[in-house]
Amino acid sequence: MSAPLLWSERTWEEIPGDLGRASQAVLLPVGATEQHGPHLGCGMDFVLADTLCRAVSARTGVPMLPTLPYGCSLGHSRRWPGTIALDPLVMTDLVRQIGAQAYHSGVRRLFLVNGHVTNAAPLRCALELLRAAHDDLMVALVNTATVSERVRAAHFADADDWHANRAETALMQALAPTLVREGRIVDADDPDRTQDLVFAHPVNRTSRNGVTGSPSQASAAEGAELFAWMVEDLTALVRRGQTETPPLPHSYDGPAVPMPGA
Repeated sequence: MSAPLLWSERTWEEIPGDLGRASQAVLLPVGATEQHGPHLGCGMDFVLADTLCRAVSARTGVPMLPTLPYGCSLGHSRRWPGTIALDPLVMTDLVRQIGAQAYHSGVRRLFLVNGHVTNAAPLRCALELLRAAHDDLMVALVNTATVSERVRAAHFADADDWHANRAETALMQALAPTLVREGRIVDADDPDRTQDLVFAHPVNRTSRNGVTGSPSQASAAEGAELFAWMVEDLTALVRRGQTETPPLPHSYDGPAVPMPGA
């Protein structure tokens, strides 16, 4: 496998050629810094997004923008230390500005690779703003936990509202063992209490320790297999995106289509 192509290590003379060879595509890994129970480091989400995008960049030759280590983590409350959350409006505008600047450097295919569930709403808003402002920019939002059905099934195996669960613990055991406190895993399990609820409650009202799921069931071998699936399935998606064109050529700005009989 080749080395990942890191935007931060390339010069302004090299980036146009990099983009040309990659169909003007880039990856933007987006994570979070937030509590992950008593057994996982607070950087879990951005470490995963960064590691995954490095592997996919190495396979595809698509450049990788620097990873965003902060995200929309307001739902984790202030009950546990460690969470550094962005306001969703700030996050939306931050990603919009990054995308706009990347566009002016020649990017025409932007993959937002999201490693934190509740980043999805502000990232979707950024996507809407970017494609409305730049008619020839295509933006994809990919959530790492649902990049394919097999990856989704592994993440949701022990809880629907999972966090710091079996899958996330296994991934860190395999990829970043320094983030794992093995001695704290055995007592970290906490059940999903969100079934049949009408409202979306913050984590301080759904979890006793910041965990939802069964990290005690995790293993490094399981994490390695799951990560291999994530790399394979995201690589396939990115390669499809490198050749995709809009189904129709119509401009976002019109002209307006005449009404029948006008």
